[in-house]
Amino acid sequence: MDVLIVGAGISGIGAAARLQERCPGKTYAIIEAREHLGGTWDLFRYPGIRSDSDMYTLSFPFKPWVNDKSIADGPDILAYLEDTAREFGVDRHIHYSQKVVRASWDSASALWTVTAQTPAGEVQHTARMLYAATGYYDYDSGHVVDFREQDSFGGSIVHPQFWPEGLEVAGKRFVIIGSGATAVTLLPALIAQGAGHVVMLQRTPTYMLPLPGGDPIASIMRKVLPPKAVHRVVRGKNIAMNAGSFALMRRFPKAARSALTAAARHALPQGYPVDTHFNPPYDPWDQRLCVTPDSDLFEAISSGRGEVVTAQIECFDETGIRLVTGEHVDADVIITATGLKVVVAGKISIEVDGQPVAVNEGFIYKGLMLSDVPNLVWCVGYTNASWTLRSDLTARWFCKLLNHLDEGGWTTATPRFDEPDTTGRPAIELSAGYIQRALDVLPRQGQARPWTVRQNYFYDLTATLGGRIDDGRLEMVRSMHAADPHWAPGLDAGAAS
Repeated sequence: MDVLIVGAGISGIGAAARLQERCPGKTYAIIEAREHLGGTWDLFRYPGIRSDSDMYTLSFPFKPWVNDKSIADGPDILAYLEDTAREFGVDRHIHYSQKVVRASWDSASALWTVTAQTPAGEVQHTARMLYAATGYYDYDSGHVVDFREQDSFGGSIVHPQFWPEGLEVAGKRFVIIGSGATAVTLLPALIAQGAGHVVMLQRTPTYMLPLPGGDPIASIMRKVLPPKAVHRVVRGKNIAMNAGSFALMRRFPKAARSALTAAARHALPQGYPVDTHFNPPYDPWDQRLCVTPDSDLFEAISSGRGEVVTAQIECFDETGIRLVTGEHVDADVIITATGLKVVVAGKISIEVDGQPVAVNEGFIYKGLMLSDVPNLVWCVGYTNASWTLRSDLTARWFCKLLNHLDEGGWTTATPRFDEPDTTGRPAIELSAGYIQRALDVLPRQGQARPWTVRQNYFYDLTATLGGRIDDGRLEMVRSMHAADPHWAPGLDAGAAS
């Protein structure tokens, strides 16, 4: 086929819809390792699972979000993805229970041979282009910390990525280890489900950003405008506000810190130790901010049934966790919300003309292709804004590339890194633990575009969609045999452009 998309989550569904819209003559298929579409929103099942991005930017530009919630929960997001796939006919192209393990490029044929594991054994697919809509974390395992004497704990230990069905919540004492988005979501959700007491045990505080769960402007506009118009206006408003607030916080970190801690003080009981629990030692956006919709985390703490403890863990024991301070936190269930495990392109083993590709030694082109790897796009969203903002730009640029290749009669596009400094920087720059742990896994970025990753929607809008495809760094090649129905593998490729 022309295009093989790996992954049927937000990125894969969006890419397929854009492909149908902008390259209607192309054949494509989506292969998905799981038994259902949805990606993240099908995998995670812990209580309260939700997005920390507003749905007007997390949803697709071509499929209006019509729910009243601006910060939506997992089931609503999954239903939206199912509706989108069905409405645009993408669901008919998805093949489930196929986990891609290898992808081998052959320059002579200008084709990828992709090997996938299925319950019945291995199958192979061939495609001109490979689109890795796999995200950047490991679906098979989260980041696991081996705490001292954890086997002595007499209760249950749960990782949020693999939440056990039917886990009893009512009346139980929970300790959540972590302070990221998962922990911040779990605490109020568990209390809402009847937990007796919930402690968020953090080593380092995180900045909390209280936002309304709904969008009042969208609610007013829906009374007078059709859904598409409302979606377009509110989406544009939110993109501008998010980009502006990010830029201001990075430009004026002291003022941003003061504003965020002041919001926490306003929402919490008088005298609450905000500086201990919600005033991190780093600047805003050195790590992601955690959204607390309608201040649900602060309300849970104010109720007395939720608690934040900032301390180092000494060890587990039979009844809970002992801290280095000598204090003890009692628990019936311990949730290890210790983070994600970052991987590149779904851990697919990549070869080019029989040679294995060391992804971490390569450079990222326009934030979406790997240097010296032909006809492969790895779709990664933003770390400081909605995932879909970037994944949709990537899909649209990919379609632009396909059409450009067809117009010129080219079969292959390969980024060629051309900067003198080959040291580079990590492709994703955050001080968050899950990124720092993956520095030896991630590809690198250079000093100037198209080898930089800016995390800026307006920059990317110009650089990816406004820029030329033939920018001098993307080598285009024509295979003399790829269009020949009687051709056999192993023949030489044609000349480069």
